[in-house]
Amino acid sequence: MTAAFDLAGKRALVTGANTGIGQAIAIGLAASGATVVAAGRSSCAETLRRIEAAGGAGEELTLDLADPVAAGARLSDAGDLDILVNNAGIIRRADSVEYTEADWDDVMDVNLKAVFVLCQAFARAAIARNTGGRIVNIASLLSFQGGIRVPAYTASKHGVAGLTKILANEWSTHGINVNAVAPGYIATDNTAALRDDPVRSAEILGRIPAGRWGDPADIAGAVGFLCMPASAYVTGAVLNVDGGWLAR
Repeated sequence: MTAAFDLAGKRALVTGANTGIGQAIAIGLAASGATVVAAGRSSCAETLRRIEAAGGAGEELTLDLADPVAAGARLSDAGDLDILVNNAGIIRRADSVEYTEADWDDVMDVNLKAVFVLCQAFARAAIARNTGGRIVNIASLLSFQGGIRVPAYTASKHGVAGLTKILANEWSTHGINVNAVAPGYIATDNTAALRDDPVRSAEILGRIPAGRWGDPADIAGAVGFLCMPASAYVTGAVLNVDGGWLAR
């Protein structure tokens, strides 16, 4: 492994690391040499088992992002961090005319407010240490498109894209690169219903130039690059990893 692609000696926290994309990101960062703090509201034991089975190093931190301020206050429990990956998110579906304030607030708290609070806590510590660092936020195709029946999710993911850019503007001078990755249609538990629907699955695949559903490892690779020395001059970017969906 060349130095440009080596994360040895780095310490990374990944939220929502118990399954799916977050789990793949945690495993990928560990495979590149980082010590990974797998954070989630539920157990990340399986993620840690897979990291350790591959010869990597990891720890677990219980973090409930439904209370963003409390979660931010606990970030120091993870020790000095070099990398923060804000992956955790939730979605609530309903027609916009029926959407409840409670659903709106729940989605915004986890998907946007918690992202800002964790970024802020990470940056305060990194600036105080004068060590720099990397932040990667997980955006979405709905950072660019409207979607249907997911008003809070769409608004939150547009917010993640904008937040990524303003934080890059403010913090890059401190050596903190802030970027985002926007996944396309990825084969996870969250998309199982779509993949199991022959009509809807065919419609989706018909628009993806790559002709396949994405794998969580596809996202992990992109996130890993944005955490590595090789991407030192990349900041304020939102990288689409969608098999060409948005280009269609």
